[in-house]
Amino acid sequence: MGTPASRFFGFVIGGALPAAVAADWLTTVWDQNAGLYAAAPAAMVVEDVCAAWLADLLGLPAGVSAGFVTGGQMANTTGLAVARHAVLAAAGWDVEDRGLAGAPAVTVVAGQERHATIDRALRFLGLGRASVTPVPADGQGRMRIDALGEALARVDGPAVVCTQLGNVNTGALDPVGEIADLAHERGAWVHVDGAFGLWAAASPALRHLVAGAERADSWATDAHKWLNVPYDSGLVFTRHPEAHRRALGTSAEYLIAGERSQRDAMDFNPEFSRRARGFPIYAALRSLGRSGVADLVDRCCALARRFADGLAAADGVEVRNEVVLNQVLVRFSSTDGDGDGHTRDVIRRVQQEGTCWLSGTTWHGEALMRVSVSNWSTTAGDVDRSVAAILRCAGRGA
Repeated sequence: MGTPASRFFGFVIGGALPAAVAADWLTTVWDQNAGLYAAAPAAMVVEDVCAAWLADLLGLPAGVSAGFVTGGQMANTTGLAVARHAVLAAAGWDVEDRGLAGAPAVTVVAGQERHATIDRALRFLGLGRASVTPVPADGQGRMRIDALGEALARVDGPAVVCTQLGNVNTGALDPVGEIADLAHERGAWVHVDGAFGLWAAASPALRHLVAGAERADSWATDAHKWLNVPYDSGLVFTRHPEAHRRALGTSAEYLIAGERSQRDAMDFNPEFSRRARGFPIYAALRSLGRSGVADLVDRCCALARRFADGLAAADGVEVRNEVVLNQVLVRFSSTDGDGDGHTRDVIRRVQQEGTCWLSGTTWHGEALMRVSVSNWSTTAGDVDRSVAAILRCAGRGA
């Protein structure tokens, strides 16, 4: 698959910036095991520098802890592992020492349209899907504050609230500031799944969409989405570094622990041995700068709106979502009334035709075309060419 290409609009997959690719090559050549400071001091220093830059760029509190993990799945898993530790410790239970057998039940309050990685993380952590109290969403997939209040009122015991910045279908963002305030009144931990939507904080024009995100306790995101670095670049941050270390940290007699100022990465992610993930991120941030990251996010959102406008202008084509970020949901009507079948058929034809590649989804009971604009190299010309190809495949273009 030509996933790094400028007309690949399937899923939320960014391209790879040239500087980040070059740094990734060097990462392979240097072959550093980025678990211990003693084994890879340069890798650890670069991660610390990147963590501070990213926290500032994303509007997170100063001094947050950071873990460089494989992707959004492990970022959510790590953040929720820290949450599990913290809420059980507050209830007087040491989960790292005693495990979960006999522990107070942890309730996870999460939006009805949460990403599947949240449920999968809960399975990995022994909390299970049954621990989730789902909160109804509005018409765009945002968690409803009134329903959250009702859900929290029914919770007795340790609680974690999972909020979402960037609905995987619509791009919609939960009102995370209001959620954090309400959850903290109840004493709950607040985790943000911001795989792509958290990057809106880097844009002065879009920052208002994530207002209050800094009041959460942990944040998960993917640098391989909107920072456009090669894969294996998930990120997790927490407001509580000591809880992060206690939940993930480890030691052994043969290991050389870093001095106080020397962070050992294995204490902040689930892995012992791992790739030096900080180098490509460092290169991407240095090549773009603050204004370049903002421009990348803004440009993708503007191109998504261009996509939506171009498709919606055709007869029998409807954009089903509010295009607030980089996601566009499209429905194609059919003379025989089978909109689901026709929409799926158009998607198949577009994939086979080859001008661009995009995927489908089912949202609110309807089959829809799902367009994701996340690549640094995509241009207005790419969008216009793709719109024309889609309309031809739908039988509505020249």
